[in-house]
Amino acid sequence: MPVTINAPLTLSSGLTFPNRLVKAAMTEGLADSRNRPTEEHVTLYRRWAEGGAGGLLTGNVQIDRHHLERVGNVVIDAKSGDDELDGLSRWAEAAKSHGAAFIMQVSHAGRQTPKLVNPRPAAPSPVALGLPGGQFGEPRAMTADEIKAVVEGFGRAARVGRKAGFDGIQVHAAHGYLLSSFLSPLANRREDDWGGPLENRARLLVDSVREAKVQGGPGFSVSVKLNSADFQKGGFSHADCLAVIDILNGLGVDFVEISGGNYEQPAMMDMEGLEPSFEDSRRSSTREREAYFLSYAKSVQERATMPLMVTGGFRTRSAMDAALEGHEADLVGLGRPLCVDPATPAKLLSGEADATKWEAELRIGPGIFGPNSPIKLIKALNGFGAQGWYYEQIRLLGDGKPTNPRLGVLKAFMAHQKKETESAKEWRAAMP
Repeated sequence: MPVTINAPLTLSSGLTFPNRLVKAAMTEGLADSRNRPTEEHVTLYRRWAEGGAGGLLTGNVQIDRHHLERVGNVVIDAKSGDDELDGLSRWAEAAKSHGAAFIMQVSHAGRQTPKLVNPRPAAPSPVALGLPGGQFGEPRAMTADEIKAVVEGFGRAARVGRKAGFDGIQVHAAHGYLLSSFLSPLANRREDDWGGPLENRARLLVDSVREAKVQGGPGFSVSVKLNSADFQKGGFSHADCLAVIDILNGLGVDFVEISGGNYEQPAMMDMEGLEPSFEDSRRSSTREREAYFLSYAKSVQERATMPLMVTGGFRTRSAMDAALEGHEADLVGLGRPLCVDPATPAKLLSGEADATKWEAELRIGPGIFGPNSPIKLIKALNGFGAQGWYYEQIRLLGDGKPTNPRLGVLKAFMAHQKKETESAKEWRAAMP
């Protein structure tokens, strides 16, 4: 029988996805000033649960409240208490209310921490992001004790997540965040046990996965999100990706999600960075078949002993079924379409409709004011503007309101920036 998106999948941990569609991780920004889950999380994930996906992944849940991807992140760290556990439990209950598996994506933002959160973020090495606008501070090299604390943080998140009713955690080692930057020779210039050859650069990821598995215990899913490549010259390459897959094969990882890029080269958003992409993330065959990373996923699938989830660009059921039947993916990640229409998975599963490619219409203006502008600042603004547009849709869903596909990109960006600034003030005031 052909494998389709309607087929269930059971992982090595025993966790079962009732179908192959997974709501991919997208930052929510809905936590309170103490980085706890809120009623908005409960409402948002209940709406996504009603949408019919077989699995739901949270956005970034951080292990260090001084290293956030944005101030609205949920945090699980040594200061987390019973009130956080109650909020996490209610979040998990809502997400699992219609039978979906619920997995917490766990991360440390590293050098991609905004300056308004931390002007001197911890990183493998003091290598700043090559982005205009001054949104990110000058990173500093981590100490051995700080690296050890990161490993403990991933373990803590697994332990707390299981207690709260989550089915597993996903260790985020993609998109330029801390574990991803340790993997990259561009960002990691250390000369100790955590830098140099890939075996050393992958050590933090390996140790974090092992600790998460120990603390999560039997039957608790531990997966990894990994870049197929960073698409930067001298950075984490596809050959590096395959070598890391070989390492993960021996760790009992439940599944690996393949993505790509980082803030400097945002291939995960199907956008070009300010500099040319070193490896073409959109080869012609991949472009024809929608998904950005399928051409890389095929070679990963040939090496991986665990199931593979591919996220980025899937919009039609025919392309999803073809990827599953062609053994290029075992799970299909869907993100941005669900920000506007939470019922997208149910429509795909029933054959009623394909997912809408909203991003094709998102731009500040025509010509040089669009995403391919020769002016770097405008090009970057289009990228952040599109992100802001999706963030505003998520906020509407969390408030229990209808989404607004007609919202202007610049208007959304300005509204998002205003809210982030206000949230940052409240967050700083609440920090001990």
